[in-house]
Amino acid sequence: MTSPALFACDLRVQRGSRTVLEGFEIAAAVGGVYALTGPNGAGKSSALKALAGLLPCSGQLQAAGRPLHTLSPRERARVLAYVPQQSLLTSGISVRDVVLQGRYAHDAVWPHKHKHTGPVDHAMMQTDVLGLADRPWNQLSGGEQRRVLLARALATEAKVILLDEPTTSLDVAHALQLLLQLRELAQQGRCIIAVLHDLDQVQRYAEHSVLLHRGRTVAAGPTSEVITNENIRRVYGVELVPNAALGYRLAEPVP
Repeated sequence: MTSPALFACDLRVQRGSRTVLEGFEIAAAVGGVYALTGPNGAGKSSALKALAGLLPCSGQLQAAGRPLHTLSPRERARVLAYVPQQSLLTSGISVRDVVLQGRYAHDAVWPHKHKHTGPVDHAMMQTDVLGLADRPWNQLSGGEQRRVLLARALATEAKVILLDEPTTSLDVAHALQLLLQLRELAQQGRCIIAVLHDLDQVQRYAEHSVLLHRGRTVAAGPTSEVITNENIRRVYGVELVPNAALGYRLAEPVP
């Protein structure tokens, strides 16, 4: 049996005297899109950062069949790529140089531009930012920056991509394109784990889901079994109303 690309069992995250995540489990495989969802303060981002090795935690955590803590930073970067909600980067370096940072895991020294042209250009094409290659990072809109951060993650060629609310700041078209792209990336051999607030997006684009509330897992498994009226009423205190919201789909190009 093939090992999960990312496996966690009984993860616990403590911040000071407060437990923000307890008993979290996931077995995420290549080829799948997994959503972490729940209300504000549920522990979604803490779970994602713990999976990425960015928050201290207790419990079992393995990537590519190895305990995460045994991987060097460069080895971990070749296995896991993390896309934050917002980057701390404020400088005016070019978009290409931001995406090039994703190649750090493959070079003993700072990545050489010409050596990594192929993977970097491919990542920028996938995220529709190739036309921004020479633009300064600090002159991009929030949505453009989100797509550049995804391109940087793809440039690592890591099998597991962790994304914290990836559609935030994106307009409707780019949000749909990104969610479809995440499905395509999974089909091409990636494992996608994303924090998603929008339950409609969870239902439409994630095959597997973990519903969190107050740091604990309420339900986990196939999305159709997790996003149910009973679970949503219990966690959010609201009723699901099928087809009540506006719906969108990408339009066919005009000839």
